[in-house]
Amino acid sequence: MCPGWVRADLVPDGLWERVAPRLRPAPQPCHRCPGRLRVPDRVALAGVTYVLRTEVAWRDVPTETVG
Repeated sequence: MCPGWVRADLVPDGLWERVAPRLRPAPQPCHRCPGRLRVPDRVALAGVTYVLRTEVAWRDVPTETVG
């Protein structure tokens, strides 16, 4: 089931079940140099799907759409 912040039509459960096992585990955070905060993998996939479907630039992706 999709988390509340991911539109279900962008990453349906069937697609996520096929993709999730192929992803690497998240790296352990470094406490000295944390870098950018990581977004959940499903949210990142929803962003990629949105860009591919709508052909918008990354900077034009509305944050409320994918996460």
